[in-house]
Amino acid sequence: MPPSFHRINAAQFLSALADNALLIVAIALMQRTGQPAWWVPLLRFFFIIAYVGLAPFVGALADAVPKARLMAWMNALKWLGAAALALGLHPLLAFGVIGIGAAAYAPAKYGLVTELVEAQQLVAANAWIEVTVVCAVLLGTAGGGYLVSREFESTLFALAIRSWAVEQRLVSVSLAPALLVVLLLYGASTAINWSIRCAAPRLVALHLPALGREFASAHWTLWRDRDGGRLSLAVTAVFWGASAVMQFAVLRWATEHLGLSLTAAAYLQAAVAVGLVVGAAIAGRHVALARAPRMMWAGVALGMLVALGPWLRDPWSAAALLLAVGTLGGVLMVPMNALLQHRGCVLLSPGRSIAVQGFTENASVLAMLAVYSWTVWLQVPITPTMAGFGLGLAATMALLWWRFRGLSGRRVQDRAQPAA
Repeated sequence: MPPSFHRINAAQFLSALADNALLIVAIALMQRTGQPAWWVPLLRFFFIIAYVGLAPFVGALADAVPKARLMAWMNALKWLGAAALALGLHPLLAFGVIGIGAAAYAPAKYGLVTELVEAQQLVAANAWIEVTVVCAVLLGTAGGGYLVSREFESTLFALAIRSWAVEQRLVSVSLAPALLVVLLLYGASTAINWSIRCAAPRLVALHLPALGREFASAHWTLWRDRDGGRLSLAVTAVFWGASAVMQFAVLRWATEHLGLSLTAAAYLQAAVAVGLVVGAAIAGRHVALARAPRMMWAGVALGMLVALGPWLRDPWSAAALLLAVGTLGGVLMVPMNALLQHRGCVLLSPGRSIAVQGFTENASVLAMLAVYSWTVWLQVPITPTMAGFGLGLAATMALLWWRFRGLSGRRVQDRAQPAA
């Protein structure tokens, strides 16, 4: 791999690390300032909304400007959002700003990788990126938990920053050290992006109506595909929407029923990410593309385990259950992602299919987070919420499994038509 690729990997790792740590810090900020509990899931909602609204346009933007510079600008926008949060901007608005930066960062990152590495190295390059993303989720979640813990807040560094924050009359003095660490991570990522040399952009006309029509056409092409596109798109959308809800439901469950602090709950949540790595490794080694539709059983089992979770009262058994949930998620999602990429390349192009996938998955995240926030606003207890959510997830996966039961491996691989 060329040195520039490793700089991209380091920059996106630091940026994702800051994203995940900031979510935990923002949750702590909302709790300490007495914000309504149903606003907490909306942090993710406001972060994701830019992915949906800007989906038809960010790919073309990444082609129209130097990609490394765009990544640096978007990291700077994230930095501004986090700084505004420290200065008193409402957390939901701050996450909306940060989400805009994240939405434009992703296509520039993947596009730049294709410019810097040879074609035969793309699989290995994407593997590196996915590993660092998962590591960023793990370390960011755990790191965010540490940044809001008493252990960190009692360090000399934190005491000095809090003293300075009192002088500056910042809104959240107690979390000023944590927010400073996040700002440093965004700043380091921006600096690394700025050091990457990239090719001059090709001329791309940014005609928004034409881009919107092209995106809509690609969207319906993939949804109408009965040879794997519709199934894989539906499964990935349901899974990532459910994962977003689980991120907040697990934190609430751990604090209300297991008696854990927000810091310990963040550590517990990391068990899901560890399971995803394990499940992805199992699927990558033992599941071929032709067998992807047969892995729907993992989605059904995953939903049943989620429904079982609220009845556990021991943190260790909860960690084991979340590890199993993550493992099943990896076993399900790796083959489904491969199937979606395969059908997307056959029917459209890699870039257009990724744009459709991102839009669909993030629209599902928005819808499910809105429903979950509504249940919190209604003060529905977490036990029936998680049980009903898990059973609903299992029923949805079972329905998709039954609906596409005739989708054999031969049909998936052999009935491909050339892209239009």
